[in-house]
Amino acid sequence: MENQTQSEKHPVLGGKAYLYRRSDSQLWQAAAYLKGRNYRNSTQETHLHHAIKVAEEWYYRLLGLNAVGQLAPKKEITFREVAEQFTKEYTVMTEGQRAPRWVQGHDIRLRVHLLPFFGDMPISQVTVSKVQEYRVHRMTPKEDKNPKAEDNRPHKKGSIPAPKTLHNEIVTLRQVLRTAERHGWISFVPNLSAPFRGNGKVSHRPWFSPAEYKSLYEATRENAEKARPQDKWHAEQLHDYVLFMGNTGLRPDEAKNLQHRDVEIVHDKATGQEILVIEVRGKRGIGFCKSTAGAVHPYRRLLARAKPAKGNQKEPAFPEPTDLLFPSNHSTMFDSLLKHKDVKLKYDRDGKARTSYSLRHTYICMRLLEGADIYQIAKNCRTSVEMIEKHYAAHLKNTLDASAINVVKTGESRVKNQKKRRKSKDDPSA
Repeated sequence: MENQTQSEKHPVLGGKAYLYRRSDSQLWQAAAYLKGRNYRNSTQETHLHHAIKVAEEWYYRLLGLNAVGQLAPKKEITFREVAEQFTKEYTVMTEGQRAPRWVQGHDIRLRVHLLPFFGDMPISQVTVSKVQEYRVHRMTPKEDKNPKAEDNRPHKKGSIPAPKTLHNEIVTLRQVLRTAERHGWISFVPNLSAPFRGNGKVSHRPWFSPAEYKSLYEATRENAEKARPQDKWHAEQLHDYVLFMGNTGLRPDEAKNLQHRDVEIVHDKATGQEILVIEVRGKRGIGFCKSTAGAVHPYRRLLARAKPAKGNQKEPAFPEPTDLLFPSNHSTMFDSLLKHKDVKLKYDRDGKARTSYSLRHTYICMRLLEGADIYQIAKNCRTSVEMIEKHYAAHLKNTLDASAINVVKTGESRVKNQKKRRKSKDDPSA
């Protein structure tokens, strides 16, 4: 204790409690530690032997209150405090290993959704039932409390989150609970899997069929030919972007980070064609990709295309080895082209919107349609066989082997089977 010396401290009941006296007071104070909490009480006595008797009675009284459950429990750490600890640890431990947007996503999900619901709740009360309450809360549309004065329609209901959005929130919640488990604040992480959930239906990611892909690059070519002088460079870049992405299967973020020194034109001995060997830096770290022959010509055009001069620059600048292949963001022009009335490729037949990521999906699907080995595709695209089977191969007819499905037995085997069936009917014991 503060302001006390060793001579002013005396054990009581063999050290279960003790007496101490502050330097600015003559009264003895009793103290004990029970069920995770420190308890203190003034004996109002100045003589040590009287204070010992008071301290013993006080300690036995504490034991009695504890036996009937009337002692105030230790203050439990809250969900908010655990979330702060998780954020501090996660930001430091995943530095350079997770995309900054993913780390920021945890912060946003905590601040906007999880903390308002669980914030001041003791961490041990975040149970399976509370998580289910949270799911119901998020999936219940909210009434618009501040409708516009001129809007005479009924109050609009707020939109409910997409399944992936809610899934990411539960992922963040699970990470917080795991932090609490590591620190010993809870004994185990409750089961957070969604109830009433059956097997998800087989779905595919939006892609361009071979005919649609042909229509797309023909549209980008025509767009580049008819573009205004100030837009021509961007339109030509977009055309080569579509061809490059459709023949390499790169993710948009991987293409965005790609520099000319990362790309090499080589002669492939196995196919006898020129292809690109690309050193990829992106979501999965550093990897390698081998393109189809269709990516070589667009890349040569990228190498030979000078960027228009700007400002004090007198002459157009040709790409340097350290320059990006695609220094501009083509998403707006690409999206506008897909929505154009003469193109109409923005949505697939299931109503899913196509984006630049659909070019990667197109590459994978076309390789599967051509009969490529699924394991080699997975390695070349820096993903797993499981992901390809789940999102791509499930809806492609070429992945089904008709020779293995349409098996027909020979005539001799058919006769033997018929004789066995007749014998079993005549003799039930057979």
